Amino acid sequence: MSVSAAIYGLSGESLTPDEKAFFRDSNPWAFILFARNIDRPKQIIRLVSELRDCVGRDAPVFIDQEGGRVQRLKAPLWRAAPPAARFGELWDREPELALEAVRLNHRLLAQELRDLGIDCDCAPVVDLAIPGADAVIGDRAFHGEPAPVAEMARAALAALKDQGVAGVIKHIPGHGRADADSHYALPVVREDAEILFGTDFAAFKGVAEAAPMAMTAHVTFTAIDPENCATLSKDVISTIIRGEMGFDGLLMSDDLSMKALSGTLRQRGERALGAGCDMLLHCNGERAEMIEVAHGAVRLGGKALERAKAAEEARGTPQGLDVAATNDAMARCFTEAGLEPPSP
Repeated sequence: MSVSAAIYGLSGESLTPDEKAFFRDSNPWAFILFARNIDRPKQIIRLVSELRDCVGRDAPVFIDQEGGRVQRLKAPLWRAAPPAARFGELWDREPELALEAVRLNHRLLAQELRDLGIDCDCAPVVDLAIPGADAVIGDRAFHGEPAPVAEMARAALAALKDQGVAGVIKHIPGHGRADADSHYALPVVREDAEILFGTDFAAFKGVAEAAPMAMTAHVTFTAIDPENCATLSKDVISTIIRGEMGFDGLLMSDDLSMKALSGTLRQRGERALGAGCDMLLHCNGERAEMIEVAHGAVRLGGKALERAKAAEEARGTPQGLDVAATNDAMARCFTEAGLEPPSP
């Protein structure tokens, strides 16, 4: 059976019979986990195995594990990883120490994920920290300038791969200066193209070639396409993401159930694919909604299938990691620069 161009969430800590049947019949390319799916390590390992059994292959399993406010695996069972902004603080004092700290942090993140069978992380965030913008990004961003963000994002991607995890840059072509949280409303960015090319877009351009996957922004850029948000815009995807930025990896939509989008779930999915997305993402685990998305999802083929295969290969092979020594080394990066290290 051919694979569907979709990534789905699920409702709880184990699969229901209806979910098993739906996943078996729809055969999505991948799955994504959220806090509602998380209890303890053994439970997650079983759940990940169940998901892959549904489709009969080593399907990618995603999670948002950035650190800071956005991490589905939480203390005390897992490390409370620092937000990206902490590495930006370090960059402003010692850029090389910041890059090393980013690498060490993302190796630790990947090690935790791989121990559970999870092999794709929706990280790093490549959005800029923009004063006065909606707080949805805030300290999830590494920095306010594009060059440091791109360098730290490249370091993060390489470190994730070192430990067998493929990263997803987000939210392309930039959510940092958005005036709203796209979970609840459609953000609109009104800056002119010259500003965007020199800032938000430049950060993504600086990391595009290193990224196996990217997640779109449900953000409207009036200078590029005043009628459609990036996820649904042929102009943004073909001219900016694929063209100016040179990104040729797997492009997935952000969550189709977010309130930034309008229309039925099927319409949203069809429009995203028609605009140039390779993959549809649906996160809330509502089966009726997933069925609707499935009606709009195409079977993976052509260039999208090539990109999906390359993304699977980007998961890499885990390397051995001394967790305690890696934590200590990351802390030293901060103390050497005169900063308080992140809590262990």
